[in-house]
Amino acid sequence: MAYIISDECISCGACADGCPTSAITEGDGKYVIDPDTCVDCGACADVCPVSAPREG
Repeated sequence: MAYIISDECISCGACADGCPTSAITEGDGKYVIDPDTCVDCGACADVCPVSAPREG
């Protein structure tokens, strides 16, 4: 199952920069993960300073 980004997101962009499949884009107030592109690798969670990306 793809990762999701919780409301704790501070829109810093670290997750998007760390995503190897470019599945993360800036959304309205927080970043969002495209579930069809996400490979469930957890790279986004590893680089997020507020632990916003979580397994969905």
